[in-house]
Amino acid sequence: MDSIIVFVAKYFFVISVVAVGVYWLLASKSVRWRLIWEMVIGGALAIALAKIGTHFYYDTRPFVSQHIKPLFSHAPDNGFPSDHTLLTSFIGFTMLAYSRRLGVLLLLNALLVGASRVAAHVHSPIDIIGSFVFAGIAVLATRWIVTRLYEVPATRRKA
Repeated sequence: MDSIIVFVAKYFFVISVVAVGVYWLLASKSVRWRLIWEMVIGGALAIALAKIGTHFYYDTRPFVSQHIKPLFSHAPDNGFPSDHTLLTSFIGFTMLAYSRRLGVLLLLNALLVGASRVAAHVHSPIDIIGSFVFAGIAVLATRWIVTRLYEVPATRRKA
């Protein structure tokens, strides 16, 4: 069972990356551009929120605070937020606007990644929750920004 937890914790983020890549390849040109903008702007915003969050909240990793052996080696630094969960939840939330089914599946994948990182003793539940919150805020803000960019009338855009 431990090997499954380790595999999910370390490598299941790839499922989300590949899924969005395949979706992007099959999408129309206009959807591709919008998705790229949302991924770039939103990804940068999610990372910025996570970096800011690390300065306001420090969460000692469970293997350090509870003196237990993690299922895989990890630096004993701030666990808040989980980078793997931030990435997978950001992709899942972003994809909800394009395909509800795919978005939900990718959010379930993010939940699996987060739960497995908790089970591996490298993150606490608050690290996972923080990642979901930061990703959700980044996606909502980005969707607002990108929608405003795409709604600019063509006459104003040329000026």
